[in-house]
Amino acid sequence: MSLQTRLAELERKHRQLEDAIAQAVASPSASDLNVAELKRKKLQLRDEIERVRQTMPERVLH
Repeated sequence: MSLQTRLAELERKHRQLEDAIAQAVASPSASDLNVAELKRKKLQLRDEIERVRQTMPERVLH
């Protein structure tokens, strides 16, 4: 898998988690623990996205 493909996949998952968090927060039955877990996963993805971006050549990012 190329770095660009990996980055696109990570960004897609990050957006999905944003949507899941928004839905969980809007739901009165959502547990705080579940929301916290989703946010933790989102932060981990953000960190992974940054690591991938740092390994990509500058010309690929623009």
